[in-house]
Formats: sequence, structure tokens, C-alpha cells
Amino acid sequence: MIECVKGPVIYTGSDGITVEAGSVGYFIHCPNPFVYRSEQASVTVYTYQHVREDAIRLYGFPTREERQIFEQLLGVSGIGPKGALAILASGRPEQVVNAIEQEQESFLVKFPGVGKKTARQMILDLKGKLAPFAGLAGYAEGGPLFESEPAGNEALEEALEALKALGYGEKEVEKIKPKLEVESLTTDEYVRKGLAFMLNV
Repeated sequence: MIECVKGPVIYTGSDGITVEAGSVGYFIHCPNPFVYRSEQASVTVYTYQHVREDAIRLYGFPTREERQIFEQLLGVSGIGPKGALAILASGRPEQVVNAIEQEQESFLVKFPGVGKKTARQMILDLKGKLAPFAGLAGYAEGGPLFESEPAGNEALEEALEALKALGYGEKEVEKIKPKLEVESLTTDEYVRKGLAFMLNV
């Protein structure tokens, strides 16, 4: 297994980033790719390699702890990599952990692809197993950006595409767009704010 990939981010898309390491570019699917826009010479992404008959993909996270939560989520029937990424995309993994520990199905079903049956399965399978992660601080607040940050509407449009890539429907995304248009934010901030509106937190 590839433990982590370290290097500069040379591409950021709605569903992942490309990190250059040893003259090789690794495309890594991320919960919120835009958190990796930083001024640092390089970033460290902790990876999970998912192998299927038709694809081998890398999924990446800012901490080992979030990667562990991702792995635990994959063990729940009905949750695949895309669904697990969407659950972690808000950058507040402790909220998910607390919802599972407190059996808050109403919170869990707000994630794309998670119905009542899957939410109940998450609670049955994971309650007690994620308690050590309840105090996670989530993603660090975004600072200066490594790649040039799109301005105004372009940053918002990037964020809306990222939400769609996570599995939110066109109607859901369009519904929250007016709430986001009133502010001038970075792409990362738009994504997190949009997810907050989706989850009503």
C-alpha cells in the first residue's frame, strides 16, 4: 500500500488533485480537493489504494485518522469510495463520528447516497469503533494558495462542480447557490459552506 504521497500539487479538479512525487504525477481522489491549495512547497497526502477489477484508484486525506475513518466507512454495506468521500468532505469528521455515536440517523441521511437503511447500518457497524476520532479538529483552515485561486464567480462555479462530484444532485446544488453568491470566498470555503447548507449545520 502507498502510505502517502508528498510533493507539489500541480493540478486541482472537482474530484481530486495531482501530486508530483519523484517526477511522477499521482492523481488522488479527495473529499475536498481545494483544501490542498496552499503556499507550501509540497503537501503530504495520506492515501488509500482501492482496487477493483476495472480500476485502481488512490484516495487521499490530510491525516491518517481521516483515512482510518474512510476505511471504516468502506466496511459498511451500501457505502463505496464515492459515498465515503462525500461523508468526509465537509472537513468535520468529528461531526460524523458524533452522529454515529449518538445514533443520529436524521443527520446521516443528509449525505448523498445514504438512506435510512444505510444510516442504520453505519450505526450498527461503527458505533464504538470511531470513538477515538470524536475530537478530530477536521481540515485546517485554508491559508494563502499555491495555485492561483480563481476569483469571484469562477471560484463559486468550481465549488458547485465539486459538490456535484461528491454526489449532490443538480437541483440540490442550484438550491443553495443563491446563498453562496452573496459572499466572496475561496473555492475551499465555498465547498465547506455549501456542505454546511446541505447538512443544515
